[in-house]
Amino acid sequence: MSGKAQRMHINLTSPFIVKMWVIIFLVEFVKGSLLVALLPVYMEHILGLSVTVVGFSFALQYLGDNLFRSPSGWVMERIGYRWTMTGALLLILLALTLIIVAKNAALLSLACLILGIGTSPLWPCVMTGVTELAGSTQSGSSGAAMGAVEMASLAGTGIGPITVNFLMDHGGYSYRTTFFVLLACAVAVVVVALLLPKRIDPDHPAPLKVANAVDSAGSSSKKVNPLQSLKRTLTQLKTTLKVSRLLYPALFLQAFAIGLMTPVVTLFARTELHVSPNQFSLLLIAGGGITVLTLIPAGRLVDRIGTTLFLNIGFLLAAFSMTLFSMVRWLPFVFGAVALVGISYALILPAWNAFLAKQVPKGERGTVWGLFLTLQGSGMVAGPVLSGKLWDSVGHGVPFLVSAFVMLLLFGLHLLIVRRTGRKVQAL
Repeated sequence: MSGKAQRMHINLTSPFIVKMWVIIFLVEFVKGSLLVALLPVYMEHILGLSVTVVGFSFALQYLGDNLFRSPSGWVMERIGYRWTMTGALLLILLALTLIIVAKNAALLSLACLILGIGTSPLWPCVMTGVTELAGSTQSGSSGAAMGAVEMASLAGTGIGPITVNFLMDHGGYSYRTTFFVLLACAVAVVVVALLLPKRIDPDHPAPLKVANAVDSAGSSSKKVNPLQSLKRTLTQLKTTLKVSRLLYPALFLQAFAIGLMTPVVTLFARTELHVSPNQFSLLLIAGGGITVLTLIPAGRLVDRIGTTLFLNIGFLLAAFSMTLFSMVRWLPFVFGAVALVGISYALILPAWNAFLAKQVPKGERGTVWGLFLTLQGSGMVAGPVLSGKLWDSVGHGVPFLVSAFVMLLLFGLHLLIVRRTGRKVQAL
């Protein structure tokens, strides 16, 4: 089957993709509302906590998400999408409940940790599903689908804070009432998760069942326990996962650059740019809206001409625009810088995910995606911690400058990875 024929199998309106769109949007709506709009201000101004504590709490959220991504990918391979997602999303309900009743840093930090654990299976499930729908990992046909799911993610992340700011600024709602609105969204996403299929391909058995079938050649009653299955999975990964060693630090740095900005972008807009909640919402629209509108077209172009050009331009543009954002104070220039950041991420996200999809072997896709996303997510753990310390002790614009420097490092690493991979292909 040709690559073109395989690409035709990726239906962006298939039931699985649509359900995952809804789940991604609602989860990121809740998560974005909490991390971007509510918790930084709530924890600092209402509970009187320092920005360092805010960064530490955010780091716990990313830690929970990060530590459980790889295990959740492994679990998903065995029990399917529906029950993996439903069980995890119930934890989001628990986390929101704790946030509503929390009055101190310890309980809020615990809630952030549980929130991270609850969101951990989301991207391993999404990436595995998209990779399966794309067919062969070498077809290069996943760019548009990756752009589509990133669009749902960014739409939720952007619309959530905008909605919350509107409720707080115009609706006269209290923090507690706004938290309950997010709780209702979390209930809705659990309901949608129950509609997910157990597997995309019902004729394809789970890895655990495959192992049992192989063992049954000698004994029909022999079972493989989860620990034995995990050991076999790790052994298989050592032999099938052949990627450049430079990919691992690149995975970390890609998320680290974002993690540096997450806990301080709202505070920077209020303390340095002196924008109102409405103006901040317009900034989110300027950046996030451009990203969302550009993702699918960019993804389709990635499928046609490859990932290299998009990643090179995206990393350089992100470094320039974040440096500009940290320095300008005149509002029209701020909007211009934010728009450039949005364009840069529209170039990076579908190309980066499609680039990673080519590295994923057919066997144990969920586990490999979990591993990649765990390494990537570790940057989201370290980023907020360093960001809070830089904000408190060095300067308010420094986290953005460090993020820009990280993007330059990513540009260099990506060039080296592409060159080394090209040499290996020529050697073969």
